[in-house]
Amino acid sequence: MQLSLIIQREYLERVRRKSFIITTVLMPIIMIGMMVFPALIAIWSGPEKKTIAVVDPAGIIGQGLPSEGELSFQAVDMSVEEAKADDKFDGVLVIGENLINDDTDASLFTREAVSMNTEQSISGELSRIVEQKRLAQYDIADLDQIIAAVQANVRMQTFTMGDDGEKETSSMASYLIGMVMMMVLYMFILMYGQMVMTSIIEEKANRVLEVVVSSVKPFTLMMGKILGIGFVALTQIVIWAFLLLAFTMWGLPAILSYASNMDADTLSLILGIGNPAYIMKLFGCMTLFLIGGYLFYSSIYAAIGSSVDNIQDASQLTSFAVMPIIIGLLIAITVVNDPTSQLAFWSSMIPFTSPMVMMARMPFGVPGWELAVSAVVLFLSVLFMIWLSAKIYRVGIFMYGKKPNIKELIKWAKYK
Repeated sequence: MQLSLIIQREYLERVRRKSFIITTVLMPIIMIGMMVFPALIAIWSGPEKKTIAVVDPAGIIGQGLPSEGELSFQAVDMSVEEAKADDKFDGVLVIGENLINDDTDASLFTREAVSMNTEQSISGELSRIVEQKRLAQYDIADLDQIIAAVQANVRMQTFTMGDDGEKETSSMASYLIGMVMMMVLYMFILMYGQMVMTSIIEEKANRVLEVVVSSVKPFTLMMGKILGIGFVALTQIVIWAFLLLAFTMWGLPAILSYASNMDADTLSLILGIGNPAYIMKLFGCMTLFLIGGYLFYSSIYAAIGSSVDNIQDASQLTSFAVMPIIIGLLIAITVVNDPTSQLAFWSSMIPFTSPMVMMARMPFGVPGWELAVSAVVLFLSVLFMIWLSAKIYRVGIFMYGKKPNIKELIKWAKYK
């Protein structure tokens, strides 16, 4: 009864906050924006509309440059200095007489600093024309058509073989989904674990804990805080799962209606995330490891919070919780490139890193026995960590004005 009341208080206190509601609604939008924004930037950051004067004394390149578009080229019959003085041109492109044989025999003069995209566009146009001129020197009939005919762009369909048959997969979709799931798990464990620590420090500083522990056992109080805040994280995950499920059922069909205009990689990515059953399976696994990872690390944060009087004193001890999380993140970023490596397997079994690494591997397909072993090891480690943290917590909440070190915490854990 006491545990349920503490859980209820911790849960309702945070769920009713405007910050929780705003974060729950905005976070999916922000995550989608993080994926879409780079593509929009790439589209919008093309070369600005500019007119370039082309001084080509030999007359072998200038006529082949486009006269319309974002970058328009205008061949001029004037000297370089005259072209530079003409204000109607944004720049002057000087073509050397030996450009066909010397790739560096070209110069660009602009009134302002030229962007990298503009420079690459001009270089690309020049390279195209020079290649055509060089091919023409071989005097082979229809050489352009022959080269175009032999060019290939092979796109493989990939399948995974399992006991339930062969399934088509997309490495791009698996990579992106794994990265997103891993980052969400990393963010939740770090954010909600520190929330447990901050809550304990604030109540300890206000002397609230001294009153509460007179009627509630320290272990019950610690578990109430951990579970109450954990249910807040779980609520947010469930809401996001329903939002994503709704998107796959109603949003993706609208996107697929434009599938004829999409390249194969983009279409493969959309189809990879468009299966509601697959999405719910991933969310189920993420929820399992979110709960395990959160309980494991939040118990460490609880022990740290009980042993100090303020956030400043906690900063030294939090490295023992933050560093393994960051190491898990770095390993996860590595293993998405080779999800079946020995590093991927063993880091999936170590409880300090398994939540992040397993999430990065899940979209690629993880054998059921590996998933089961990893989860069992993680939750057994959770029980041990809660037991150990509770021993520190029961002593630490009564300690004031002291900055404990690791040796001191070990002594507290040995008290009977």
